[in-house]
Amino acid sequence: MDEKKGKLKNRVKMREQEPSVRAQNFMEVPYGYTPEEAAHEASRCLNCLKPSCREGCPVAVNIPSFIKLIKEGKFVEAAWKIKEDNAMPAVCGRVCPQEIQCESLCVLGKKGEPVAIGNLERFVADYERGIGEIQVPERPKPTGRKVVIIGSGPAGLTCAADLTKAGHKVTLFEALHKPGGVLIYGIPEFRLPKAIVEQEVAYIKKLGVEVVANAVIGNLYSLDELLNELGYDACFIATGAGLPMFLGIPGENLNGVYSANEFLTRANLMKAYLFPEYDTPIKKGKKVAVFGGGNVAIDAARVALRLGAEKVYLIYRRSLDEMPARKAEIHHAREEGIEFMLLTNPLRFIDDGKGSVAAIECIKMELREPDASGRRKPVPIKGSEFRIEINVAIPAIGTRSNPLLTKTAPDLALNDKGYIIADEETGMTSKRGVFAGGDIITGSATVILAMGAGRKAAKAIDEYLKWKHWDTSKLVGWGAE
Repeated sequence: MDEKKGKLKNRVKMREQEPSVRAQNFMEVPYGYTPEEAAHEASRCLNCLKPSCREGCPVAVNIPSFIKLIKEGKFVEAAWKIKEDNAMPAVCGRVCPQEIQCESLCVLGKKGEPVAIGNLERFVADYERGIGEIQVPERPKPTGRKVVIIGSGPAGLTCAADLTKAGHKVTLFEALHKPGGVLIYGIPEFRLPKAIVEQEVAYIKKLGVEVVANAVIGNLYSLDELLNELGYDACFIATGAGLPMFLGIPGENLNGVYSANEFLTRANLMKAYLFPEYDTPIKKGKKVAVFGGGNVAIDAARVALRLGAEKVYLIYRRSLDEMPARKAEIHHAREEGIEFMLLTNPLRFIDDGKGSVAAIECIKMELREPDASGRRKPVPIKGSEFRIEINVAIPAIGTRSNPLLTKTAPDLALNDKGYIIADEETGMTSKRGVFAGGDIITGSATVILAMGAGRKAAKAIDEYLKWKHWDTSKLVGWGAE
């Protein structure tokens, strides 16, 4: 094989902190590309006539165009090109699962490694920010229409950016004291630095979006009050799925048992890992068990390790092949010393006699035929029970819709799990003028899928505001008139 083909086959690896070092700090794990590394990686792109990579991007970033600009050394222009479709490239370059989206469709992946699209996106976003050449497009002529967005996570921020660029006045309400949603409270600092999120939000504010924090819609205002008394022409609900799920086993109310939501919110948004410099404390266990196999479980386990745990167990009832977390995050966790206890299921928490957790009793599992999810069903192995000593336990088995907002809107149709029913392509709900997208309609999913939902909803809301009419015939049975 000639030298050119060899270069095309292998991607430029991103340099990282050593596992033994990074396991003791909250600094970002990968260092990012240098300009030389980015140019070299971009040179692998074949500039396909029919680029399939773009089909895998939920927000339809013009991937070939921004990579071509990197090849030409036009790094800032590459960032601007991405921002035509994606207002948060520094976030997406870090946390999007490119390996199962755009990169999975790269032609080079058929015989080697696909172009590192995510790494290149991160590079140009960081480069633009580093040299301070943030370009904010000119504000269009105001349309006179007002839109309210509830929730400042990835779906809400994306929808807000697109609607503002369409000339509408957008107000975004956030329940917590900082905007960003799951980006700011759910994803650890070492995966997504908070300064990055804050700078992406600042850019969206510069576009013209008004952000109001500490505003719990459902308590502060109802949907009807927003649309009628406050005069908003349309509403987009992007509140996510923030209600934690628990294991439902004995002892789950003992001290030392945290939901992953609470544990990560304390550590991320409230910087509990810097207590007492910051006000919010967190229990730093020496032996910690995390339950689940998704990205949130991996994040919680790695945070617990950085808080000083001597032993962190990741307990998952299926095998590594069924684990839904990103492969890169699993790899990082194992490098750092997280002990994966696979084919294991918790049965009950053991009390230390003083109201705190002292151990977890588990049972070994074996996999049988696939269940409704398509993964092989785990079945207990009789007589395989055993105990592990722990003093902190973190269930990370998913979340549900929080009913705080929806219970104030009886005419908003919900499914049997409490999620808002909305049209997949438009985000339109059963309530006139109200749209929804992201985890509040799908359940927990990825950042980029939520952003894609935000973009679709923004387009639909823009059309709705132009014509002030919508065909609700498809929503018969959802409570639409």
